[in-house]
Amino acid sequence: MSPIRITLLLSAFASVAMAAPSETEIQAPGPMGPLEGAMVQPEHPGAPVVLIIPGSGPTDRDGNNPAGVKGSTYRLLAQGLAAKGVASVRIDKRGMFSSAAAVPDPNNVTMEAYADDVHAWVASIRKATGAPCVWVLGHSEGGLVALVAAQKPQGICGLVLVSGPGRPLGIILREQLRTNPANAPLLAEAEAVLASLEAGKRVDVTGMNPALLPLFAPQVQGYWIDMANLDPARLIASYGGPVLIVQGDKDIQVSLTDAERLHAADPRARLAVLPGINHVLKAVASDDRAANMATYVNPDLPLGPGVVDTIADFVHASH
Repeated sequence: MSPIRITLLLSAFASVAMAAPSETEIQAPGPMGPLEGAMVQPEHPGAPVVLIIPGSGPTDRDGNNPAGVKGSTYRLLAQGLAAKGVASVRIDKRGMFSSAAAVPDPNNVTMEAYADDVHAWVASIRKATGAPCVWVLGHSEGGLVALVAAQKPQGICGLVLVSGPGRPLGIILREQLRTNPANAPLLAEAEAVLASLEAGKRVDVTGMNPALLPLFAPQVQGYWIDMANLDPARLIASYGGPVLIVQGDKDIQVSLTDAERLHAADPRARLAVLPGINHVLKAVASDDRAANMATYVNPDLPLGPGVVDTIADFVHASH
């Protein structure tokens, strides 16, 4: 991953013996072709179901992307939840990977379009499983998608916001850029681009620093303009259902400030701050940035302590 890339409760069910979970393909209707995903189900009748919404960019159903993220966070999460009696569906976003047929251009998208896909998935999962409702778990930028979708809450049991933004994404990106010293030569140009996009104006990339092009390429500027001024705190405040906010204190992409702002906007939500956990939900022992980033590319490294138990316990308790 490049430096500019956006991108505990004890389980009450730990003693329940679970058979090996099964994984099957599942579809939901997309605009021009099917949306594709994978369902993992425990051998447990009536298990609650969690829909896992990926983070930003070309992130696949396992939580990996060609920018160098290979930690398989969502696959590990699905397996861990199944072991705790929670079913899950993890998905490929419209126009990407196995959902490529859904739209011809994956970059021509809005938050509302992603929210529509969430509702299509919720309906398809309920039909396939008989579940009365589906929990929507959004990771990173997926948390913002979950919040937008939940403004129309039919069929949604509640939300699990994991490493999700609590401030407009332009503010978070500025913070990410400033945190990494390697980005110092890019800051002034990035700030000017962000200011234009937040004002609803596209920018000419001629002469733009090549390091910024993946972030502000012309084909994604419309998406930036669409989401730049969405305020997650306002969205969570207007949602009346149960919410779990999960934040690792070693996250170098989304800060504890975001989780606290979400919680302040919805004091009824449960806030779980996980010690030693980073953005991809792996354990890190220090504040060393290189060591933190190394976990992003290691699919053999398990999810950190407390991640699965915190989510599974909340879902079971609220189910």
